[in-house]
Amino acid sequence: MGFDVVIEKDLGGWYVASVPALKGCHTQARSLDALMKRIREAIVLCLEVRGEEAEGLEFVGIQRVSV
Repeated sequence: MGFDVVIEKDLGGWYVASVPALKGCHTQARSLDALMKRIREAIVLCLEVRGEEAEGLEFVGIQRVSV
């Protein structure tokens, strides 16, 4: 199964990953390599809890909006 992952970096320098199709599925790490390992683990755990039930969202893109 493939999942889209949104990656952000907080003010403290931590990378934060979340999976929009799996509500509550997110993790953080100091490096991108560690983040990718952790998000894979988080996805597996989320799928175990949900019985492999994803929301079926299709990733379209990200836009930056200035206000």
